[in-house]
Amino acid sequence: MPGGRKVKELTDEVEICLWNKIVFHAGEVFTTSGKAKLLGITFTYEVRGAELFLSTREKSITRSTLVKASHKSLELEGNVAGSETLGGYGSSYI
Repeated sequence: MPGGRKVKELTDEVEICLWNKIVFHAGEVFTTSGKAKLLGITFTYEVRGAELFLSTREKSITRSTLVKASHKSLELEGNVAGSETLGGYGSSYI
């Protein structure tokens, strides 16, 4: 991990399953949902350590951000009205 930060190991089965699926789909083409009449953005990502690096951004999305977003989505029973609902950097890509 950049900066020599230690990455917390995942122990929760749901979080492990989520991360394994994210790693499995790395390199595939995805599209954000877009807003109103605007088309979404097409992107790919690669996984390095515990981070996603998007083809359209210079910043990465950390595994902990993805885990937090998944918990929020479960809390909302999947009724996520928009990326702002999840909060955090990269939520429009999540």
